[in-house]
Amino acid sequence: MNADGSNLLGRARVATRLPAQDLDRARRFYAERLGLEPVDERPGGLLYRCGDVEFVLFRSTGSSPGTFTQMAWQVDDIDAVVSELERRGVAFEEIDVPGFRTRGGIAEIEGNYPSKGARGERGAWFRDSEGNLLGIGQLVV
Repeated sequence: MNADGSNLLGRARVATRLPAQDLDRARRFYAERLGLEPVDERPGGLLYRCGDVEFVLFRSTGSSPGTFTQMAWQVDDIDAVVSELERRGVAFEEIDVPGFRTRGGIAEIEGNYPSKGARGERGAWFRDSEGNLLGIGQLVV
């Protein structure tokens, strides 16, 4: 970090926190539907790792509004991932708003961040057992 405080968080690891009103139900969903098991736990929280990223499910009396993507995974083959997750009982959202529409649960998204070297992205969304809106994305190069 520079003396002026710049880059204060630029090297920090990001960890997502997702609320769960029923932590046992959430644990079952993530295990049975997504094939994920917590790597650690504490009272009221489950820690998961995917690659170099962590996320936590925490017991909460509140709930997510589910109106925006709270966390997403970037995959190499979205068709295969969506197919397997559907086989496991995950229901993908169908979205039809001006300029954005899914077909078979997957949307074609024009443009992308230039630093990613892609011309677009394909995306799909689903809700976990707690109403959190989660996404799957694949870069289109």
